[in-house]
Amino acid sequence: MTPRTALSAAATPPWRLARSAWPWRSLAYLAAGLVPAALPMALLAGIELLRPGRTALIGLLAAALLIVMAAGPPIAWFDRRRLRLVDTRPLPVRPPLRLREPGTWREIGYAVLSACVAWWLDLAVVLLSLLPPLMLISAPVQPSGPGSELPASPWFSALLCAAGIIMLPLAAYPITAWAGARAAIARAVLATDDPDLVEVMRSRQRLAAGFDSERRRIERDLHDGAQQRLVALSVTLGLARLQLADDHAVAPLLDDARQQTTAALAELRELIRGVHPQVLSDRGLSAAIRDIAGRSPVPVELDLRLDGRLPAPVEVTAYFAVNEALANLARHSSAAGGRVAAWTQDRRLVLEVHDDGAGGADPAQGTGLTGLADRAAAVGGRLLLASPPGGPTLLRVELPCER
Repeated sequence: MTPRTALSAAATPPWRLARSAWPWRSLAYLAAGLVPAALPMALLAGIELLRPGRTALIGLLAAALLIVMAAGPPIAWFDRRRLRLVDTRPLPVRPPLRLREPGTWREIGYAVLSACVAWWLDLAVVLLSLLPPLMLISAPVQPSGPGSELPASPWFSALLCAAGIIMLPLAAYPITAWAGARAAIARAVLATDDPDLVEVMRSRQRLAAGFDSERRRIERDLHDGAQQRLVALSVTLGLARLQLADDHAVAPLLDDARQQTTAALAELRELIRGVHPQVLSDRGLSAAIRDIAGRSPVPVELDLRLDGRLPAPVEVTAYFAVNEALANLARHSSAAGGRVAAWTQDRRLVLEVHDDGAGGADPAQGTGLTGLADRAAAVGGRLLLASPPGGPTLLRVELPCER
């Protein structure tokens, strides 16, 4: 069942709507529009205090417009957050700010209109919906008699108050309907995507899911098949060796065969762990990261603030990101130590891997970072890398995770 929005909630009868949380959520959504409006209002107030001439006024207004446009991305970020008050459906993940993308300018334009114009409409709808019933409710405390618009009869004041109380729940209907319409416009602007791009992203997600499923199958086949046969062969060679004297001609060959079997078994276990680690499936991401850090030749400090399990694609992507980052740390960075931090924030998993090495990491050099970036993008996330020459290096992975 899809989550309800303010627009669908507004279709319910007003009396039932007034008892729900949607009017309050809608009122909070509309009132939150005053936050981005504070910037243009402050700029206009400053221009009014300066009282410039006509030519200077035009220049100051142009400068104020440029300032509001520069503040467009954070205003759009705020609009995305407040949209959750009336529309609980998640918005598509926004890629990093790129001025050449039409979506960036669409968001900036919407943010400017929202901060400069739309909040006036929001305020008008709220005032026109709430002021009449509130004025009627306040009739008993308003001055009456000569010189007043109200007659002196207390019965008439009580009647007006009762009418206001009856009208107040009806105000929930226009407020919720307008908030739903504003949210629908915001979603249409902020969530518009190229259909071809959407299909490409969906196909990448399907491919990533198919690859992970195949990796799990291979891991099970290796674990239950080849590994068990090697264990049985090692035991058989050990039993055969016990039945021979030390000076028997075949004894050294059996010892060598058993050592090679043990080495092959160790390599197979490492291969299985690289295909799909069993500890990740059984105990989750925190335990899997501790397992990687425990096998790292470079000391690694851990700061894991993860409660419970995360979606399987997110855990797999995060695991291989840490695995690749620590492998690069040990092979290429010449670092004396590293640090892995992981936590959830705003329905996203944030993963950071630091090291104090020489820096200069470049995805184009074949260090596996390009594949990690593709894997992160397949689940709607992104990979950020800061590795100046001389270090230090910071790898940050952000992945959406709806529990």
